[in-house]
Amino acid sequence: MADDALRIAIVGAESTGKTALAQALAQRIALLTGQRCTWVGEHLRAWCDGHGRTPRPDEQPAIAAAQQALIDTAASGHDVVVCDTTPLMTAVYSDWLFNDTSLQARAVAWQRLCHITLLTALDITWQPDGLQRDGPQVRMPVDSRVRSLLIGHALPWALVAGQGDARLESAVDAVAPLLRARGGPAAGLFSRLALRDAAQPAWRWACDSCDAPECEHALLRLRQRLGTGPAAE
Repeated sequence: MADDALRIAIVGAESTGKTALAQALAQRIALLTGQRCTWVGEHLRAWCDGHGRTPRPDEQPAIAAAQQALIDTAASGHDVVVCDTTPLMTAVYSDWLFNDTSLQARAVAWQRLCHITLLTALDITWQPDGLQRDGPQVRMPVDSRVRSLLIGHALPWALVAGQGDARLESAVDAVAPLLRARGGPAAGLFSRLALRDAAQPAWRWACDSCDAPECEHALLRLRQRLGTGPAAE
């Protein structure tokens, strides 16, 4: 990676607010830090709009490569880049839809270039959105696959949850230590981030399915007992 940009990846199942969060987080970071911050949208959305369909299995590698190129280009001219999805999600959907795991190794290797990955929780209502949405029933299995890759490959990640503004604040909390460590033109504003970070409760590991037991663990266990959770795939 030739650039020195801070890369913040946002991944997650469909209709979990990734695009809105990416835009809002980029704006907030720019305001807090004064650094050159941008966000990169999802290439797949433009691809589906342009082709009037979803991609075939053989078209998945090119879509992943195009997403990577968009992020790399943005990183070459900015201090911070917020990524609305990454090649990791293309690999996840290739597995889910086509039983093809061939994209995973390269996607995981590229994901390591991201300083943190934010996983959007399944705590907001599913909404239809054209060709890209398969339905609420795919969110749990996709979420499970994303978690498996993040945890299995020891990638740095944090869960982002909450309704409305609380979701953005959750994301700011997660990236605050990285922003504070970098400083910047408006470094005096990092006192806010330091206070925010210090106010967070001590993190503790709970299980292999959830990194935020206070908001997800009970729900996951309930869904597993009902036969709808990750263990029931």
